[in-house]
Amino acid sequence: MSHSSTVLITGASTGIGATYAARFAQRGHNLVLVARDKQRLDALAAQLSEQYKVSVDVLRADLTQPDDLAAVERRLRDDASIQILVNNAGAAQSGSFIEQSTDSVAQLVTLNTTALVRLASAVAPRLAQAGDGAIINIGSVVGLAPELGMTVYGATKAFVLFLSQGLSLELAPKGVYVQAVLPAATRTEIWERSGIDINTLAEVMEVGDLVDAALLGFDRREAVTIPALHVAERWDGLQAARQGLLADIRQADVAERYQVKA
Repeated sequence: MSHSSTVLITGASTGIGATYAARFAQRGHNLVLVARDKQRLDALAAQLSEQYKVSVDVLRADLTQPDDLAAVERRLRDDASIQILVNNAGAAQSGSFIEQSTDSVAQLVTLNTTALVRLASAVAPRLAQAGDGAIINIGSVVGLAPELGMTVYGATKAFVLFLSQGLSLELAPKGVYVQAVLPAATRTEIWERSGIDINTLAEVMEVGDLVDAALLGFDRREAVTIPALHVAERWDGLQAARQGLLADIRQADVAERYQVKA
């Protein structure tokens, strides 16, 4: 990937997405910024193009709306200059599962999973054919921890991790790098929008620190980057335990503990 290649970033008007935009612009990449708030996008585009002398296009889109999503998909399919997709757009919501409405849950799933996988699907074949490019999917450590109580949000982020790992296995041999980034609590507007008071959280990472760490993982070509994980061997141990579990699954035989005794 050359530094003159274009990066398309969803959820780019603020927070993690806007910070990715600034960091990639600083590296000399042209940008396509996608979000709902066109006024903020225009302001960010003007700032970054002036500061870093890169080309910045704005694509206003609500990724929960089929027509808007289709427009972003077309851009990813047709614009050969786009070599990096940052799938950052996402949302959370407060309350327990039974307190959340069916419609709000469905909208959360649409944004956090359906839109993300459709955009990856739109760009991956072209990148694979070119033998170059990258997809960055923003997940969350909540996807590893049902104990945290954010059931639907966590489930969508578990999907993002699984998808990213599967895509990495499929696409890496074709020259396409896939990275899953799993932030912990980060100081962005997602908390206010979801009705969660960020001041109730004991520890919160600054967004610049999060993105800088994620990009270091990107440069190292990590398949999974967890900036807040201080003992890297924990992840290695989890993967080893998972592989050991899979080795003990014998599909033809019911495990002894489930066998009915005569």
